[in-house]
Amino acid sequence: MSGGAGLPGEGRVGGTAGLPGTVTVHDDPAGVAAAAADWLLDVAGAAISRDRRSGDGRFRIALAGGSTPRALYALLATEPRRERTDWGAWEVFFGDERACPASDPSSNYRMARDALLDHVPIGPERVHRMEAERADLDAAAAEYGTVLAKTCPPDLPGSAPRLDCVLLGLGENGHTASLFPGDPALEVTDRWAVRSRADYAPYDRITLTFPVLDAAREVAFLVTGAAKGDALRGVIQGTVPAAGVRPSDGALHWFLDGAAAAAI
Repeated sequence: MSGGAGLPGEGRVGGTAGLPGTVTVHDDPAGVAAAAADWLLDVAGAAISRDRRSGDGRFRIALAGGSTPRALYALLATEPRRERTDWGAWEVFFGDERACPASDPSSNYRMARDALLDHVPIGPERVHRMEAERADLDAAAAEYGTVLAKTCPPDLPGSAPRLDCVLLGLGENGHTASLFPGDPALEVTDRWAVRSRADYAPYDRITLTFPVLDAAREVAFLVTGAAKGDALRGVIQGTVPAAGVRPSDGALHWFLDGAAAAAI
């Protein structure tokens, strides 16, 4: 697995050495958000510079939902971090979405918009929302896959779209994005976004598939709280969906708080 951007405050504790990739442990959720924000700005800068050598200088990222990413987004939207990146170069995607209107409090898009997108100068044409409120989720997912394929050039013809960065959370049952235990979406290898089914409301979802997650240059899990201990152990043992995230030619990072790290 190739190396990625440097990580501030890197450290390991307890059983975290069993996690794949690079692990950093921080005092609390606020520390996780701050470290991840600084790391992400470095990743964005490197991606923009790299892409300008062959294209128009884009940073292609898939955002995650959840409370810890929300804190990260809020930090990115405020000084001093807000001025550390060229927001006009960001091309924003989503790792998953719930089947609800974009205005619904459950929407990952709405959370990202409220915490980040409404506060930084990213053009609306650069924000690619999953239209999961549509009646035909299969069609909406297929169209999203087409957008990904057109906007994120793959390394090889026919391979998965290559994002510069994917942010992920980890559910207590070991799910990530909306890849839930036992769901057929776990087995998809020839599509980039598909309909999926959660085990709690809202049940219907759209999610990116493992081929897209594994094709990314940088993948980062943000995990906080002792309740995530079983899920983290499942990643180490290879028994939960999140264990399927193994970048084939990229770097995998884990940002943990002390409570999550101590739980394993």
